Amino acid sequence: MTFEQMRAVTLGLQPLSRLDSPREVVRQFTPNWFAATMGTGILAIAFDGAKRIFGHSVVSMFFGCIPMGLATIVNGFLIFGLPRYGEVAVGIAETLWWIDVAMAAACGVAIPFMMFTRQSHTIDQMTAVWLLPVVAAEVAAVSGGLLAPHLVDPHSQLLVLTLSYALWALSVPIALSILVVLLLRMAVHKLPHANMAASSWLALGPIGTGSLGLMTLGGAAPAILSANGLERFGAFAEGLGFFGGLLLWGYGLWWLAMAVLVTLRYLRDGLPFNIGWWGYTFPLGVYAVATLKLGTLLPIAAIHVFGAVLVAVLAVLWVIVGTRTVRGAWRGDLFVSPCIKD
Repeated sequence: MTFEQMRAVTLGLQPLSRLDSPREVVRQFTPNWFAATMGTGILAIAFDGAKRIFGHSVVSMFFGCIPMGLATIVNGFLIFGLPRYGEVAVGIAETLWWIDVAMAAACGVAIPFMMFTRQSHTIDQMTAVWLLPVVAAEVAAVSGGLLAPHLVDPHSQLLVLTLSYALWALSVPIALSILVVLLLRMAVHKLPHANMAASSWLALGPIGTGSLGLMTLGGAAPAILSANGLERFGAFAEGLGFFGGLLLWGYGLWWLAMAVLVTLRYLRDGLPFNIGWWGYTFPLGVYAVATLKLGTLLPIAAIHVFGAVLVAVLAVLWVIVGTRTVRGAWRGDLFVSPCIKD
């Protein structure tokens, strides 16, 4: 670097070096500068609004829906995109999966931490929406089980497989502990308000996803472990996937029956529509997929038929909820933010 270049850099580091005199600051000060005030002010207001969402004891739980929604896109690239776009779809899915993992882990840790430190909760006001932040990690685990076999590098396969098992463990045991508290809450304080009726189905989410996750990871594990010199663990992983998935699926039957009975009770007393009705769809859907997956592992036709029935019910529910959502959005009935009202 020449002397002149060094001098130019040095001058550039000095305050007001571009002005002939410090007094030029006043003379050259124009109203444009107030745009900085506007931008800074609106950013502060936006953050104050976001703070309300994070601090709300119900709305903040739905942040977990963001990574879960992204996981369905990852799965779509692997299931539908791979035949159409080839390896490009795998690359996109892998990139999105890592983003999904980061978001799911953040939700699973940050939201419960805020529950412990900033939000106000009582057992009588508890619902199954407590599950939403922690379930996102196991949804990402299922996507990892689908993604890993499509990766070329064996080490990358092992990394995704291992992290997927860790994500499963980051979610399912915590979700099951929440279900224990939820069972107590229901017995002591009875059913929540009709506006939260759909939350009775949310328990199927972690159970169905946990079952599907074990079966999916168990199916992918033997080949991946063998490719990395760990073939001695392959049979165990496959067996764990089958029996663990079967046990969780059986556990889900109880919650499915209870969700149906609770919904019938709400229907008898009147069931107002709200955006929470989408809570009927995803948990039932993932339990249906877990049922179909189990049907491919067990030579019992009734399980596959049961899964097909669940898919048919899901399709009907999706049409009903989708139609009412469009109608409610058109009229503006569904655009209500409890955190702002509070």
